[in-house]
Parts: sequence; C-alpha cells; structure tokens
Amino acid sequence: MDVKIRTAIFINKFVTKVCKLFGKNGSVYPGHFVYDILGQKNVLDKVKYPKLVIAVTGSSGKGSTTDLINHVLVDAGYDVCYNQSGSNGVLAATTLILNNCDKTGKFMHDVLLLECDERHLKLIFKKNKMSHLVITNVTRDQPARNGHPDIVFKDILQAIDERVKLVINADDPLVNRLKYKHKGDVITYGLDRISDSYTKSALEVTDYAYCPFCHTKLKYDFYQYGHIGSYTCPNCSFERGQVDYLASNVNYKKNSMKINDLDIYLNKDVLYAVYYTVAAFALCRSIGVSEEDLLKAINQDKQQSKRGKELILAGRKLTMLESKNENNLSYYQSMKYITNQSGTKTVILGFDNVSRRYQYNDLSWLWDVNFELLNNKKIDKIFCIGRFRYDVALRLELADIDKDKVILVDDEEKLIDLVKNKSTGDIYTMVCFDMTAKIKKMIEDDNNENI
Repeated sequence: MDVKIRTAIFINKFVTKVCKLFGKNGSVYPGHFVYDILGQKNVLDKVKYPKLVIAVTGSSGKGSTTDLINHVLVDAGYDVCYNQSGSNGVLAATTLILNNCDKTGKFMHDVLLLECDERHLKLIFKKNKMSHLVITNVTRDQPARNGHPDIVFKDILQAIDERVKLVINADDPLVNRLKYKHKGDVITYGLDRISDSYTKSALEVTDYAYCPFCHTKLKYDFYQYGHIGSYTCPNCSFERGQVDYLASNVNYKKNSMKINDLDIYLNKDVLYAVYYTVAAFALCRSIGVSEEDLLKAINQDKQQSKRGKELILAGRKLTMLESKNENNLSYYQSMKYITNQSGTKTVILGFDNVSRRYQYNDLSWLWDVNFELLNNKKIDKIFCIGRFRYDVALRLELADIDKDKVILVDDEEKLIDLVKNKSTGDIYTMVCFDMTAKIKKMIEDDNNENI
C-alpha cells in the first residue's frame, strides 16, 4: 500500500474539515496544501479510478455542459461525483478526488465527472486516466493567461491519448482537427443553420480562419458566432462535414429544439444552451444512456427557461446575464440576446476585477468585444459601474454609441436610484461575478423598502 497516497488522502480530508469549521467552502485550499505545500504533484496519478472518468473542457460552456451531464446521469441511476462548486483547476480537482477516495486510494463512486480548466487538464489527468473528454470550443479567452487559442489547444492535446473517447464540437475548426488526428474514437456534435446564423463574418473578432492542415482560408456556409459554424477548406479535405449529433429547429420562444430529429426541451433561451444540450446528449449516448432516459431527464428539467436570473426593480424586469469575463464571444452572445429582445432596454456594465489571477489587470479583451451591438435605437441607457467604468465608457464611445446614453456611476450606492429615475424599459446586467451579488442585494433592499 502506498503510504504517500494514504497520507495525502488523510491530510486532504482533515484540512477540508478544518476549512468548513471556519465557515469556508474548502474546495481549493486542501488541494493546495497537498499539491503545493506538501509537494505531492503526482498524487492524482496514484488514485484507483473507476471505469468512467469524464472530463469537460473548453473556453466556454464547460460548466453548463457538466451540470447537464450530471443531471442526466444521476436521473439515469449513475453514482456520480462532480465538482458542483465550479472550481475547475488542479487544486480543486485534487481536493475533490482525494475527498472521495477510501484510505487505499480507491475512488468511491462509479463515475468521476469533472469540469476542467483547459490549461489545467494536463495537470489533472495525465494520459490514460480519462475514459471520455468533451471539448466545447477553443476561443480567445483570458488573453493575459492563455495568449493564442493554439496554445490552449496544445495544452489540451497533452492530456489525450488513443484510449480517450473524444466528444467534440465539430463547428469549431480548431477542435475539429481532432476528428482527423485522434487515433481513438471521436464523436462529433454541431448545430445546423438556424434563424440567427449568418453567412458573412460579423464584426466580432474571428480567432480561427484558416485550415489547420494546409493553411488555406476556410470557406464558411454559415457562422453561429466567431469562427464557430459550418466550413470547408477549398484546398484539401478538411471540413466540418456530417456530425454524429446535429441540433436543429431551434425555437427560443417555445424553448424547443431537435437533436437528430428528436424533440428536445431547451432550458435557456439562448444559443449557448443549444450547444451545451447537444454536447451533453452526445456524451451521455456515448456511455450507453438510452434515448428514453436522456429525453426524460432533459425534457423534465424545466426549472429555468431564461438565460439569466430574473428580478423585478420598480415594476421593471431585470435580467442578470451570465457572461464569462475576459471572453469576448461570451459577451457577444449576451449582447446578441439583449438586442434580440423586444421593447426599450437599459444595460448595466461593470467589471470590478478583470484578471484576478495576476498582479495587474489586462483590459485588452474589452477591445475584442463587439460593443457595437449596443449601438441600437432600442437601448435607452447604458450604466457603467466598477473600477473600470471609464475604460468601458471609452470603449463604448469608440463604438459610436451616443454619449448621452452612457451614464458613469461613481457612487455604486446610487445605482438603483439612477436606473429607476434616468432610464426606461427592461434592465439587463452584464457584470463580473463579484458585482452580481452586490446588485442583487441592492435590488432586494430597494424592493423591501417599497413594500
């Protein structure tokens, strides 16, 4: 019996208990203690894993995809352990995995399901540890950390060998090269042309435009967003081609879609929900979940049918949108969602902490975001809050948005009153995670005062 793994498991569980005694979540620090302080960086290699070890990675959408996979598998009777907290780096993975091992290092569940940071995947799972890997997309994301998407893709490759069954988004040409290169099983998914698809590249940044094999510029039949769409190389055989699981007939108003002609409930009325639904469907079918069980689990999951959390402020609907900081395409989808809604609209933009991982704040990603979408007659006012409100306001000015529409909020305590008195229409927030809770508390306090 390996003394090191026994010691690591004991210490990890002990530190977790201490963290919880002090009211802390304890999802990361125990792993940090084992991995960094004790220096056991290979401890996860010693774990006796179950047959099903499923990882989900990518620049965006991996959290929602993992949540839906877990929902389906649990509903189908699988014993699943997954990182519900959302912490997806190697330290959090170490904490979770060791806490769910017995003293001999044997994992105590039938399925290990992990949302994995795309740069940490190779640290969490060395080659031959995963049974399945879902790759949602690889796009420009956290530029200070990741640089070019090619760098991220190369990191993902380091965790893959021929024994891993891949479930990949074929609409992403950077990811789809694995269909041609991977020596093991590859399952593909994608989205057919829908009403929101467009035939010419929009103004947002396109991260990948050339064939990964012959470097000829790709020809697109249509785009979904960024470089995600249906494409062919005019010079070689590389193409999206036919996919194994194709989403189609998307109707946001009816919260419906199809996957391979099966009627599927769409639990959020936005494009990225289409992708995480078809990704989860493809993965679950690949491990043997029946269509009947899949349809039952997905079609009964109707608790939330909107992109973000909805609140009421002074009789006006307020939607708190989910957008990933430092990811221009995530914000593009949020703004596309806003502009597609009917009626007059007010928008709140705010970033308190852009790059928490670094000693500096890299704002370059703001210039990749297609804020030009907010140059819309139906948008009444845009409120800029947070430490970087002047940077955001400057970006809006260079998007030719009328200065009279933009309101800088220097005192956040006055935000609610300003929104109530100086704007009209439904309200949409696109703010960092820290500010979401703050605004929610402000709205709740205001509503209580007016009861």
